[in-house]
Parts: sequence; C-alpha cells; structure tokens
Amino acid sequence: MNRKTLPFTSRLTKGQAIAALVYLPVHVVLLPLAATFLLLRGLLDETQANLLCYMLGVVYMLVFLWKFFRRDFDALWDHPWACVREVLVCYGMMWCCNFIVNGIMLLLGMGDNPNNEAVFGMAGMTFGPIAAMAVFMAPIVEEAIFRAGLFGILRRRNRTLAYAVSMAMFSLYHVWSYAFLDLKNLIYLLQYIPVSFLLCRCYERTNSIWGSIFLHMLVNGISMSLLYAIL
Repeated sequence: MNRKTLPFTSRLTKGQAIAALVYLPVHVVLLPLAATFLLLRGLLDETQANLLCYMLGVVYMLVFLWKFFRRDFDALWDHPWACVREVLVCYGMMWCCNFIVNGIMLLLGMGDNPNNEAVFGMAGMTFGPIAAMAVFMAPIVEEAIFRAGLFGILRRRNRTLAYAVSMAMFSLYHVWSYAFLDLKNLIYLLQYIPVSFLLCRCYERTNSIWGSIFLHMLVNGISMSLLYAIL
C-alpha cells in the first residue's frame, strides 16, 4: 500500500478539528494541573488522578469526534489487511529504531525514562486500571489530538510541517513536566521520536486514524505485557 494508490484524506470537519485542538492544552496542561491539585489535597491517589484525566478525555473525544471515528473506521474496513500489515511493519521498525536510540541514551549516560518509571510505579500498585488506561484510553485520546488534530490539519497544507509539529508536540508532551524538574530530562525526547514518526506514517498510509490507534495500542499493550511478566 502506498500514497499513490491510497491518497491521504483527513475526514475531520472544521468543527471536529477545532474540538480536537481545543482539547490539546486541556489534556496537556489543565487536567494535569487539576489532577496534581487533587493529589496534593489527598482527594485522589496518583493512579486515580491519571485515570480520571484519560476517562474525561475518552468521553470528550467520543462526544465531539464520534462521527469522525465512525467515518475513519468505515474507511479502514475497505482495506483491513493492508492496515494490519502497515501496523506490523511500523511496529517492527519501531523496535529497530528504539534499539539505536537506546544505545545513544546509554552512551550519553542517561538513566531510566522518568515517564516510564512513573507508569511502571503505578502499574506495580494497580496493574489492571493502569493497563486499561495505557492500552485503550491513551491511544484514543492521544491519536485524536496529535494525529487527527495536529497532523491531519497540517497535512492538508504541508506534509513535512505536519510530521515535524506532530512529532515534536507528542514527544514533548511525554517529558515536559519532568523538564521543569531538570532540563536534562529533555534528552528523553529522543526516545519518542521514532514512535511519533511511525504513528504519523501509519495514520497517513492506512488513511484512517484507526491505523495509528491500533499501532499505539499494540505498542502500549506489549510494553504492559512485558511489565506484567516482571512484576
């Protein structure tokens, strides 16, 4: 499958695009700040705070982008096996890229990714809810924002810019809060660049947001399975 035989078409309407972009600062900044406030007040624990953020995100996306998800699922169903192939190819490419990036991180003397440590810490206490959040909730919310919203809208105007902005924002999203504690943590951006690129590629080549959602689910699902095996 290639773009010549399957041209990329963003099926977001103007209203849906606005809804996706409006939720970006809410999900990245406002909800985490609110969750931190509730956490510090002792009203929620860390797991509950994170689950609340993603549950609200899923509800929001289903309310405002349901028709978009449905249109893109119908498009996916026109070429399901091509989508499966693309998801598997992208996953294999991610492993190869991660091997190289992790080698670079090792040479730089960097320790464990703080975002991964936080997820693993929560999973060690309540694996089931955290696994559900990582495998099912996060892909729906994050793909709607960073791929359907940012990438899809910019892709109509400039393909290179669409890749650059979506990759940069998705990578920064995972590390910005830790960079406030130590700017050195920005180096962990490198670990998210491969998967950021491949999620964009998968969305573009499958011509359906469900392609990147399924890839995101696969990445997180296998990571959580490996974590469960060592807990």
